[in-house]
Amino acid sequence: MEISNSPISIYALGGLCEVGKNTYCIESDSSLIIIDAGVRFPEANLPGVSYVIPDYSKLRNSRQKVKALFITHGHEDHIGGIPFLVQNLHIPVIYAPKLAAALIKRKLTDMRIKEEVNIVEYDSDSVFHVAEFTVSFFYVTHSIPDAYGICVDTPQGRIVHTGDFKIDLTPVGKKIELNKIARIGSEGVDLLLSDSTNAEIEGYTPSETNVLRSIREIFDNTPGRLILSTFSSNISRIQQIVEVAVEHGRYIAIVGRSMEYVVEVARALGYIKIPDKSIIPIGDVNKYKLNEICILCTGSQGEPMAALSRIANGEHKEVSIVPGDTVVFSSNAIPGNGMLIEKVVNKLVRAGCEVLTNSVLFAVHSSGHPSKQELRLMLRLVNPKYFMPIHGEYRMLKLHADIAESLGMKKENIFVMENGDSIELFDHKIKRGIHFSAEPVYIDGNDIGGLSSAVIKDREILKQDGLIAVIVGINSKTGEIIVPPNVITKAFSNDDETLVSDIEQLTTKILEKLMAEKTTFNEIKTNIKELISRFVSRRTERSPMIVPVVMDQK
Repeated sequence: MEISNSPISIYALGGLCEVGKNTYCIESDSSLIIIDAGVRFPEANLPGVSYVIPDYSKLRNSRQKVKALFITHGHEDHIGGIPFLVQNLHIPVIYAPKLAAALIKRKLTDMRIKEEVNIVEYDSDSVFHVAEFTVSFFYVTHSIPDAYGICVDTPQGRIVHTGDFKIDLTPVGKKIELNKIARIGSEGVDLLLSDSTNAEIEGYTPSETNVLRSIREIFDNTPGRLILSTFSSNISRIQQIVEVAVEHGRYIAIVGRSMEYVVEVARALGYIKIPDKSIIPIGDVNKYKLNEICILCTGSQGEPMAALSRIANGEHKEVSIVPGDTVVFSSNAIPGNGMLIEKVVNKLVRAGCEVLTNSVLFAVHSSGHPSKQELRLMLRLVNPKYFMPIHGEYRMLKLHADIAESLGMKKENIFVMENGDSIELFDHKIKRGIHFSAEPVYIDGNDIGGLSSAVIKDREILKQDGLIAVIVGINSKTGEIIVPPNVITKAFSNDDETLVSDIEQLTTKILEKLMAEKTTFNEIKTNIKELISRFVSRRTERSPMIVPVVMDQK
């Protein structure tokens, strides 16, 4: 095909000023490729929301340009949005590492996606020519096997995306390809997009081998049953846990739907090795001695519906806490989840558990992301002309930018951006581009339509201030009140016994006044809503949602 000589636009639909829903785009005037399509899991202040995804409107408007989606690795914040993306627009091909490809296929099946999706596997030696882009890969160390950085050669210059990485010189699995990264850097890189999640932490991220020693110590010193909670996608950690469990002669029971399916896929591909005789159904745990059991479950972030929360609440059908159990949280708290985790920990301690979190005594978590020294080393190896920190809250992006500046990069060559900002690469030079709307979309269940910010605001009001519904029947022709006002409240206590009665009386007065003259349904509802809202606010110092229901006799 004819190669365009247009500027190359680089922007994010998700992943900037947040941790999650990573979705980055590289676009010319004729072609567009996407790197990753993730979700963000909702914080506690998003009631009823299952996932947060990017707004794909810009991609839908450029659907004829979209040539491919490239996946760096199989974590949810990089692949979780794919079922929603492929229902919004046609993706001609998805290129993914072997493990990520298997997880994507399973996810599409579980979510009953009918669209046919072409998934092509790649490895470190793969090179793809997609329109005017040439795409190659380098292996990086992360908390999941098969994690890659991506190098995109365009007619206007070279772009490198690190993916999620850490520079672990003693990893559990395959080593990071530092020599390949250095070679790419020596050939010349115009723009680097690099992971910023741990930019606040000085030094190096601890090696996974440190965690293995700590896990062995925990197993050595635990006389009773062990319950270990981690991210279902942290396959490297899961392999360490099951390896030590088998060494200590413990049977492994897996709890949590996501944990079950990830372990199943990873075992099939050989990334997790557990002898069949060492795995038991969760319903059989009571058939064995307590010191023979290791339960592996989801819920390390305190998620209300995850396995560990249900166990702590006494709501799990097959697992109940036994005094003397040891529960291990083998992951750090994601920002915003601290209170949820504390609630679960307190319930477990009340039930008689010993709970181990990320303490000095037990290094039960090692991040999969780079700390400051690793960020410096990546910047030195790639040696880019321009730099755009990605994958992090604003403060993380800013700190990463400061690191680049401290290494001698010009401030004007560093772009700290938000979702919807863009930069343009032309003839190996970069300048800022246009800004477009990139608001998040809130998903309730699997509905791809999403919820607006207004709906989320309404739900927050319901959670904080409650609801008052006023139901009344009228005859608009005669101006009569056929059914007197009936008030229903939600999330109000019974302390003020006269509140409902007073609202009913106030509604009657409003109706009598309005219906004495010519009025409309709209005016009736608006007046009821506004006057009752003021009355309740003065009386209770709350601002509930007011829902007037006016029925007309035909």
